Amino acid sequence: MVHVSGVAEALAWYELAFTNAVRVKSAVADFQFLVIGDVQLEFVPADAKVSSGACGSVVYWHVPQFEEALRHLQSIGAKLYRGPMQIEGGQSMCQVQDPWGNCIGLRGQSNSNAKAP
Repeated sequence: MVHVSGVAEALAWYELAFTNAVRVKSAVADFQFLVIGDVQLEFVPADAKVSSGACGSVVYWHVPQFEEALRHLQSIGAKLYRGPMQIEGGQSMCQVQDPWGNCIGLRGQSNSNAKAP
């Protein structure tokens, strides 16, 4: 669940962010969410109890090509928040913030970690 000030805007932005996302309408209530692989991503209004922003857990998404994924998210308005840093196995990781300040973690294979022959 991602807390945002504008649910409709968040649905649209995250569809751009995750191009494989599928928007689904709940059969029970007038509620829409995104399905990305095996993950159901729901957007709800931020309020006094749970605000939006960098204030809690960060979910890391595995991406096949780190630099490409980071460039894509930045091109639609995500801001680099932490990193990037090189980690094990030729991978890199970082955190970006969506337009509501929520953090999205990226982790994936990195061209900058390629070893010279």
